[in-house]
Amino acid sequence: MSGNAAASATESKLLRAMARREPPSRPSAAYAISTFAWRAWRRSLSMLPYMAIDVVVFPVVFLLIFTFLFGGAISGSARNYLQFLLPGMLVYTVTSMTAYIGIGIKTDIDRGVFNRFRTLPFWQPAAIVGTMGINLLQFAAALLTTTAIGLLLGFRPEGGALGAAFGMLLVLAYAFCMSWIFAFLGVVVKKMESISSMSYIVLYPLLFTSNVFVDTSTMPDWLAPIVGYNPISLAAAAARALMHGEASVLPLAKALAMMALVLLAFAPLTFRAYRRRAG
Repeated sequence: MSGNAAASATESKLLRAMARREPPSRPSAAYAISTFAWRAWRRSLSMLPYMAIDVVVFPVVFLLIFTFLFGGAISGSARNYLQFLLPGMLVYTVTSMTAYIGIGIKTDIDRGVFNRFRTLPFWQPAAIVGTMGINLLQFAAALLTTTAIGLLLGFRPEGGALGAAFGMLLVLAYAFCMSWIFAFLGVVVKKMESISSMSYIVLYPLLFTSNVFVDTSTMPDWLAPIVGYNPISLAAAAARALMHGEASVLPLAKALAMMALVLLAFAPLTFRAYRRRAG
């Protein structure tokens, strides 16, 4: 009887809602973003084992490999090399994770989820912005894990706790800006495999032609400027300067200008592509 009563109450609520002459008010953009962030959070909870691999396992494994495999050859000892490597490894870690944002958006599109969203009266870009907001938590978890392991191995930021915090915040902002590239790809590509292919073709050459692992001062004169203006190099140099208390205006300005350029270019492109796809 209690089940029948509950069903009757639900039915009566639906009938009253359908009988209303005025449509429900349109939710604000902030409310829509928070709703999609909550949706992304709930979905991420069901994927915790896979997230643990990206957030914990991969950062730790790569940090250990590069520190102890190349540290002695490059800097004379693993501990000395770690002081140079870890800030760049933070950038490396979040850069390799940005492709998952495009994959998540493309998955929703292929399943028809976004088609259903488009029939609802809310600020449509919230479907992308809210999803990306939760990914910042994954980036932050990866940064904290990598830094914690680095501290256990002997990393000591000369800029102190404040410098380390500012360095990680800069890397987090960099990850958010770079994520828009793959958000755009997630909207426009035809096949899911295209996102993975582009991540290998574009990201990994950039990662290994950066100053993450080797100082540009050791490179040939013709190569050092090219590597120095690699977006990954700009972020790694700024993070390294902040964490070791050597921050100056020029490296920070270069990194922030690069991030602003990527954000201002790809965020509007992503929203425009999404609206066109909606049409």
